[in-house]
Amino acid sequence: MRTIESYISKQMRVPIIGAILALTAIAILSQSLTQFDIIVERGQSAATFFKVTFLALPQLAGLIFPLAIFIGTLVALNRLHNDHEIVACYANGMSLWRIASPVVRFGVCITLLGLVMSLFVQPAASRIMRTELFKIKTDVIAAAVREGDFSTTLSGMTIYVQRIDQNGLLRQIFIRTPGPNGLDRTYSAREGRVVNPESGGQVLILRNGSTQQVSPQGVLNHLTFNEYSFDISQYVVSDSYLHFKDSDRFPHELFFPNRAMGWENHNWKKLVAEGHARISGPLYNLGFSLLAVVGVLGGAFSRHGYTRRIAMVSFIAAGIRILGFAVEAACAGAPEANFLQYVVPLGLIYVCMRTIGRNDRSATRGKARHFEALTSGAGRAAA
Repeated sequence: MRTIESYISKQMRVPIIGAILALTAIAILSQSLTQFDIIVERGQSAATFFKVTFLALPQLAGLIFPLAIFIGTLVALNRLHNDHEIVACYANGMSLWRIASPVVRFGVCITLLGLVMSLFVQPAASRIMRTELFKIKTDVIAAAVREGDFSTTLSGMTIYVQRIDQNGLLRQIFIRTPGPNGLDRTYSAREGRVVNPESGGQVLILRNGSTQQVSPQGVLNHLTFNEYSFDISQYVVSDSYLHFKDSDRFPHELFFPNRAMGWENHNWKKLVAEGHARISGPLYNLGFSLLAVVGVLGGAFSRHGYTRRIAMVSFIAAGIRILGFAVEAACAGAPEANFLQYVVPLGLIYVCMRTIGRNDRSATRGKARHFEALTSGAGRAAA
């Protein structure tokens, strides 16, 4: 029996892992489309683009894993049925629970993995992503420079860059800074690069250029240089600050928010609801794996397949997940209802286990009646 269970488990791995990879690829594509403005509008490198895209994937694991294990389990069990291997398992005396045990073990493993990812991996990756996006948002060049256009900041500085290379090198730079009594200063350089000194701010290192300014006496002062450090951050005012959202916070920050902070005090109900969603969400992995078992094996045996039953459990799975999202949204304003976030997946698990157990007992009674009929027939023939 152990050999058969190992075989069933092996047959499940490929479709489940394949479904995870396929859904992950779709998630990467959708994330890349939403983050594409990082390269187009912000002038960031491709490495930054891919980094931000992949850091968003752990947050999507709560959607990917339940769907993947549901689809993969349906595919695996339906293939085993079409190849008459499920019938062979019944013929060898295996119960429905024994056949479903590899699915349950796989569902438990995915549930534990999803729990680790939602509680620890997701907030860690989201914090890194949020920090990276904050750096991009507050980048002086990204905020003040548009390639091929003259841009003027609120402080009155005008800057023009002919081209921005992917490595961050600026080509053909022109800068005008406001001065007292209308005595502006201009800078022109062949190339430049922004650096972040340890003292803070951002400095534009200009190379192979010149600077001009008219003195109060009307004399033009012209100076050429090989390299010049221009403090550009003083001309770009930003009121942005790094703020971690509820998806970026660890469990202790969700369940025990600092009520002394204004934002956390105002949104503590939402934070607590997010904490419960992080714990209850992985339970859908086990629930959907059991639901897939019910879709293929949780009913009367049919030699023509279970297309109608599979379609029914697919609609049920979609409805259950939508209900889970609706309950999570409702709990954001009613913390006393957070227990409902556990009721939905645990209720699904309970109903599926009851269904499997009821059909398992029915199959056992059917096999017993069949065995009694055979023995009684053999006895009459001997008499």
